[in-house]
Amino acid sequence: MTGRAVTASALAAGLWVVGVTTVGGVLAALGWWSPWVAWPVAVLVAAGAAVLVRGVPGVRLGPAAGAALVALVVGFAVYAGVTHSEHVLPRRDAASNLQAAVSLARTHERVVPVDVAALGAGAALARGDVTLASAAFYQVGSVDEPAVQPQFLMAPAVVYGFGVWAGGPSLAQLLPAVVMALGVLLVGLLGAHLAGSWWGVAAAGLTAVLFPVLNVARGTYSEQLALLTLLGGLLALTLAVGGEDDDPATRRLALLGGVLVGGTALARVDALREVLLLVPFLAVGAALGRRWVRPAVLGIAGSTVVAWALAVGLSYRYLGDIHASLLPLVAIAVVVLAGSLGGLWLWRRGRRLPGPVVRRAPDVLAGLVVLTGLVLWSRPWWMTVRQDPDDPGSRYVAGMQRRQGLPVDGGRTYAEHTVDWLSWYVGWVALVVALVALALLLRRALAGLGGGRLEPWAPALFVAAASTVLTLLRPGITPDHPWADRRLLVALPFVVLLVVVAAAWSARRLSSSGKRWGTPVVAVLTVLAVGVPAVLATWPFRGVGVERGSLAAVDDVCGVLRPDDVVLGIDSRASSEWPQTVRGMCGVPYLVATTPVRQDPARLADVVAEMARGASASGRRLVVLAADGPEAIEGLGLAPRSVVDIRFPEEEHALDRPPRKTDRGGVRVSVAEVPAG
Repeated sequence: MTGRAVTASALAAGLWVVGVTTVGGVLAALGWWSPWVAWPVAVLVAAGAAVLVRGVPGVRLGPAAGAALVALVVGFAVYAGVTHSEHVLPRRDAASNLQAAVSLARTHERVVPVDVAALGAGAALARGDVTLASAAFYQVGSVDEPAVQPQFLMAPAVVYGFGVWAGGPSLAQLLPAVVMALGVLLVGLLGAHLAGSWWGVAAAGLTAVLFPVLNVARGTYSEQLALLTLLGGLLALTLAVGGEDDDPATRRLALLGGVLVGGTALARVDALREVLLLVPFLAVGAALGRRWVRPAVLGIAGSTVVAWALAVGLSYRYLGDIHASLLPLVAIAVVVLAGSLGGLWLWRRGRRLPGPVVRRAPDVLAGLVVLTGLVLWSRPWWMTVRQDPDDPGSRYVAGMQRRQGLPVDGGRTYAEHTVDWLSWYVGWVALVVALVALALLLRRALAGLGGGRLEPWAPALFVAAASTVLTLLRPGITPDHPWADRRLLVALPFVVLLVVVAAAWSARRLSSSGKRWGTPVVAVLTVLAVGVPAVLATWPFRGVGVERGSLAAVDDVCGVLRPDDVVLGIDSRASSEWPQTVRGMCGVPYLVATTPVRQDPARLADVVAEMARGASASGRRLVVLAADGPEAIEGLGLAPRSVVDIRFPEEEHALDRPPRKTDRGGVRVSVAEVPAG
């Protein structure tokens, strides 16, 4: 394939995600997102995306390199798909996203109402003895008219929901590999544009063997969707900044780039950060009179507004939970926007920095970049980062510390070790090379601005660099690896690209001085420096993914339930992992005994008896379900029926080192019918 065709295909894929998520979110709010509507929308959006990317400039890519790049990403998609994990029970975000996709696909609406009066559970729900809430699913609405709202944003539910319609949850679990492969393709295209065709292939290959990349590709996470749209947007903007100002295709690229970057917030709420980081460069482009700025602003503003409108309308409980992180981000947005507009206003009135400041700024910036890297690297020697010890995540961390023989300090986030997290997967040599390359590139970019020239790659470089630094400062996730490593999905490809750019520059310098061996030697050293640490970290997980057998376990549970059943979860795992699973995949109503009720056997027995009578009066049967073991059912004087008892590999939980193996996990489910009398 030609570079233009590959570029257009990757950008069209990102636009398709933004388009179908936008339409799907609006229609899901109305309860109209049925397959009869969604599939035609998907086709129309795909056709529209193809039209929008037709004729836009592409990355220069030789035929052989283009074929190699496409073959590499196809191979990655096949491998990640074949070895995919079965995240089904909501323990982690991947399973939560899958269940949200199943719910949307089968109910056609985002927030699903539940008629508890018809289930005979209205009184218990009003007293707070039972709830519809469970892990990653909120109970919203009034007590008389409650509903269930998924926790996260719309993009995973909409995109993976097409897999549910096409072939059930098992097919939906293959789609993440395809999406991540497109992200790897975009890394290759960026590498080819910055360093050359074959260096782009190297960048894609080195990114593909990183364990966090493979691990996320095996599950229905949101990160690969965000990576696809963000990298697509940055590539489009890079091509637009370097294009001809009078070319309509350049302005169309800028519009598409803005739509993609802003549309990333359909998958990840913290994508507002990348939008903010682009604002100063939009102001610089406006100051230089570049015509691509207006369409880029329109694209970013439009898609950001749409994404946040859907988030507020359909995920408001989630936004409420994370408001402590969002409010500072919104405040920073106001400051950045005001500062950028103020700087533009001063520029247009002839205000300029003094000449000595302009001349020295590039060297100062390069020094600050190196200093920042050294400070981040040295933090474990002089800093311990903590959060509120009463936070639920802190209690989880404390439990992990006890099991792993570490000092118990649940408030620790281990964020001072985030540079170490990077080194686990790319090695220290790559980090040093990347830091030096970043300093030199930012120095060159600022020097260009001092001369009235905006380097085409400068906006993408700054966004990726600042996003990486912010992630390293505050990863904002429980430090449970490989779970926490999802936060590195911008930083790790960025390090690879910096190393590849440095390698290409070194190879050209050696070749220009007559050393023909320069390019192959540098290429081998680059692959060894990055590839060896990456492969060593990934090798223990080269086989199939985790939690295999979960889908079969769900099928077994569904097989013992009847359509007129009402299920009540009566222990911890039955109250977190199974409510939405049974509702969505079995089509059977499910309520949860609240924690105070579960901890009081007499009160639990009264609630179960009351709900059994209510269910019988509504022509239904109450079934209690336990997933910690049969003891909770036996405590009610009932005979438990074992439905599932399986073991499977699951992620190893590590705090102070990279994951090196899998642990043994499992699923045990027992049920019992409760007589109405």
